[in-house]
Amino acid sequence: MNREVRVRFAPSPTGALHIGGVRTALYNYLFAKKNGGKFLLRIEDTDQTRFVPGAEEYIKDALSWLNISPDESPWNPGDCGPYRQSERKPMYMDYALDLLEKGHAYYAFDTSEELEAMRERLTAARVVSPQYNSITRTQMKNSLTLPADEVAARLASGEPYVIRVKIPRKEEVRLNDKVRGWVMVHSSTLDDKVLMKSDGMPTYHLANIVDDHLMNITHVIRGEEWLPSAPLHVLLYRYFGWEDTMPEFAHLPLLLKPDGNGKLSKRDAEKHGFPLFPLSWQDPATGQVADGFKEEGYLPDAFLNFLAFLGWNPGDQRELFTLDELVDAFSIERIGKSGTKFDINKAKWYNEQYLRKKPDAELASYLSEGLGSEGLQIPAEKVEKIAGLIKERATFPADLWKEGRFMVIAPTSFDDEVAAKRWNEDAVNVLAGFKDLLNRREAALHASDAKELLNQAADAAGVKLGKVMQAVRLAITGSGAGPDLMEVFEILGKQELIKRIEFALSTLEIKG
Repeated sequence: MNREVRVRFAPSPTGALHIGGVRTALYNYLFAKKNGGKFLLRIEDTDQTRFVPGAEEYIKDALSWLNISPDESPWNPGDCGPYRQSERKPMYMDYALDLLEKGHAYYAFDTSEELEAMRERLTAARVVSPQYNSITRTQMKNSLTLPADEVAARLASGEPYVIRVKIPRKEEVRLNDKVRGWVMVHSSTLDDKVLMKSDGMPTYHLANIVDDHLMNITHVIRGEEWLPSAPLHVLLYRYFGWEDTMPEFAHLPLLLKPDGNGKLSKRDAEKHGFPLFPLSWQDPATGQVADGFKEEGYLPDAFLNFLAFLGWNPGDQRELFTLDELVDAFSIERIGKSGTKFDINKAKWYNEQYLRKKPDAELASYLSEGLGSEGLQIPAEKVEKIAGLIKERATFPADLWKEGRFMVIAPTSFDDEVAAKRWNEDAVNVLAGFKDLLNRREAALHASDAKELLNQAADAAGVKLGKVMQAVRLAITGSGAGPDLMEVFEILGKQELIKRIEFALSTLEIKG
């Protein structure tokens, strides 16, 4: 009988959620919804030394902003809770003891000094990767080398210990990864990882296996950095006797620096001037604030679309997908094996596309924020018209005010470079004639009317309109470039145009 698809995103609350983690959450969400399954969130807080206050709430807020909230989580529990590993602590020792009884784990009493001495000995012997493994454990202080009565005495006295997995010396471990195909690792390359730490908390390796089993996880979709640990996890499923319910694995490719050389880091993001987190984050220890994609003006649906393509493609030429369309199109088989360059310009492109698809009425709300900051109010209909005209020049919502401000507040200065090149007697004559024609006009001014009147003024002055067009724009907007000028004229209206022309004629000087 087929099992219900259940996937989990399992971040550690050690700070802000990295963009790579957000992509992992997204792929888990898409896979679950595509297959009619459940998307779980589990907080992996077994390492209490790295716990950062506010990090868990940040994870919740980030997923909520992106509209990929989990079906089960610490704040929306299902039947498989608790959903914080620290709250599941009492049960992990039972599973570690089960492995001990089966001969797949052992107690180790080595001190940090003894472990360091072991590594130094191996390094001196030119061992490339010093490890606590099937060979070195025979020379260390553990329940495999100590007499049983001494082990019992050490345990009874409360001496600190860890529990390590007992990796076989000569065995090939095979894993059929849904992204990478068959992965084969020889057990001689693996070390005896710690399963239970001396503070009584499990390591990731034990806790995630136990939790995935108890939460009925069917697919583990996680970052490539966990691939080296996957053979150990396969062994643990075998040692527990859970091979029949072992989830399928899919290890996602790395997000690379913009130049493709190495893993994307916070330093790279700072160097290139883009965020690395979905939301802004203030480090509680240092007070340092890192901007997020939300605060930079990225729309959540655009950001998700961009993220989805960082390692996956639909197999055709389509690039724009709603979240529901991503769900329909998604498949793990179309995730690439190679790392993906992080191209912030592509992220901006997605934002532009989604911004321009929004209704003018919605865009007007962004523009109204800028109006409010200036203490201005104009009719809603006019705000919508400005937003509709400006949106083709905007990348972020804030650009609507930045690019459209001149439509509301007349320029008090002019682009010097354009003025030096384009402001001349021909421009003055055409604008003066245009102003007179506007003064004589009684009907409302539409874009086509404005173009006709401007052509008449140019003809009367004996000037080709194209030669003075940039100067006309300069007089009305203060700059030499911008949206369709006739549409600008229509929105501004006759009286405002006349006022601006008069100001330009009285202010600008012909040079040379």
